[in-house]
Amino acid sequence: MRRTLLFAAAASLFACGTPPDGAHGQPREYDNNDLQLISGYTAKELCSCLFVMERDEDYCRAWTKASPAVANARVDRAHKSVEAGALMFWMRRAHYVDEHFGCVLDP
Repeated sequence: MRRTLLFAAAASLFACGTPPDGAHGQPREYDNNDLQLISGYTAKELCSCLFVMERDEDYCRAWTKASPAVANARVDRAHKSVEAGALMFWMRRAHYVDEHFGCVLDP
C-alpha cells in the first residue's frame, strides 16, 4: 500500500511537468498578463478574421473588440499582417501564412 501511494505521488509530480516552451526553449513568461495577452489576441484574431475568414474590416474590428478597449490595431493589407498594441507598450504582430496555417503570431 505504501509503495502504491509513493508511486502515485511520483506519477502526479511527473504529470505536472514544466510549462510549454516559448522562444529558444525557455518557458514563456507573461509579466503583464492582461496587456500582453490582449495585444496578442487582437493581432491574431483580427488577422484571422480579415485574411482567413475574409470578412470586412468593420465586422472584424467589432468581433475582436475587448472590454475595456485597451488595444488598438493597424492592418497592413499589402503584407497581410496586423500589429496590435495595448496602451502603446505591449505590441504583437500576426501575419497570414497560407490556407493551411492561417495567421500566426510573430515571435
